[in-house]
Amino acid sequence: MEAIENVNGNSPILEINHLGKTFGNNEVLKDIDFKINQGDVVCIIGASGSGKSTLLRCINMLEAPTSGEILHDKENILSKRKEITSYRAKVGMVFQQFNLFSNMTVLENCMIGVTKVLKKDKDYANNIAMKYLKKVGMAPYINAKPHQLSGGQKQRVAIARALAMEPEVLLFDEPTSALDPEMVGEVLAVMRELASEGMTMIIVTHEMAFARDVSTRTVFMEKGVIVEDDTPQLIFNNPKNKRTREFLSRFMDN
Repeated sequence: MEAIENVNGNSPILEINHLGKTFGNNEVLKDIDFKINQGDVVCIIGASGSGKSTLLRCINMLEAPTSGEILHDKENILSKRKEITSYRAKVGMVFQQFNLFSNMTVLENCMIGVTKVLKKDKDYANNIAMKYLKKVGMAPYINAKPHQLSGGQKQRVAIARALAMEPEVLLFDEPTSALDPEMVGEVLAVMRELASEGMTMIIVTHEMAFARDVSTRTVFMEKGVIVEDDTPQLIFNNPKNKRTREFLSRFMDN
């Protein structure tokens, strides 16, 4: 199926062509095609098991695709394995389970990638970490360890850590699904602000209202296939595909 065209004429940051992923005999992703342009906020929705998280993990090279290509700045990263670390610095990821280092403080968690991957000095790393910790409202907690934080606070630290690498694209894999309901809003508020500032993001989410209100494009996946890729207005108000309508029916009826 056709993805939305790039209206500004610039080359896409990411281009996924004929991407496939199998685990044994289980074909999890089937011939995935889509492009990410600067400033896109793409929300990927669909039932559990539809391949959404696997797609993100393939884009970030946490899973090796079985077929197809992923072009970053027109270069196929699947043929440049040795540069995966630098690629991941540009295509960052925020995980469902935070993945903070338990033996490090909040500040150290946000500095380590900047010093180890970007090879910046500690003063620079401290400054950039503080910039983004302030941005997500976590500057008062710089000396805390992860076990002293709530789930929402941990996820905001994880977002600051990803932002400190100053990536071109930020991937979010169900960033609120491990949170208690009262903590979801504080994380979504940070993501809304990033979207309003033009951060390029790909977000796998079950938060339908967020996807409808914040995304520039919404992608509906089912059984490893992109069924529909369109504006949130069309996806939520007038989906073309019967399967999309069925998936959204409960949400749209509320």
